Amino acid sequence: MSNSRMNPKVDEFLGKAKKWKEEYETLRNIVLDCDLTEEFKWMHPCYTFEKKNIVLIHGFKEYCALLFHKGALLQDTHGILIQQTENVQGARQIRFTNVQEIVATENILKAYIHEAIEVEKAGLEVNYKDNTEFIIPEELQNKFDEIPALKTAFEALTPGRKRAYILHFSQPKQSKTRESRVEKCMQKILNGKGLKD
Repeated sequence: MSNSRMNPKVDEFLGKAKKWKEEYETLRNIVLDCDLTEEFKWMHPCYTFEKKNIVLIHGFKEYCALLFHKGALLQDTHGILIQQTENVQGARQIRFTNVQEIVATENILKAYIHEAIEVEKAGLEVNYKDNTEFIIPEELQNKFDEIPALKTAFEALTPGRKRAYILHFSQPKQSKTRESRVEKCMQKILNGKGLKD
């Protein structure tokens, strides 16, 4: 592994890590051994192949994980990929709670990483659910009927942005809360911005 491929931002991230530090470092060494470019995206070490995201290292309270951006397309011959939540469509995680688990699966991890690189080389894409498969909340539909420009602006958003709004608006149990969320986001939608922009 050459030091030239190590990103100083990742060094900084590891330097500040209080939990999973040793696990992160072990995962980093394994991933860098697979000839990927180390970057720092979404506040985490991210590894790319020809500027395409392959894997990300991240940690949670109960576990740390290697996240495959197009994990849904991998064969998962060992049955170890986990879909984080039911709304996650493409990404899959392999979770760890200690360094020993990582070391024990090093060869498997490398095989999965190489498969993920092949998926990129082949130009394969995750077949994301179309937003027509998501139910538009009544409160949003009412605003569309009231303000046609809002519907036009919403339809012009990227599929991911539309999906994020639909999920955000649908979450609250009470109609009043859903309505309030729609109201708060209207200007963002009209400006062509996503929920997190």
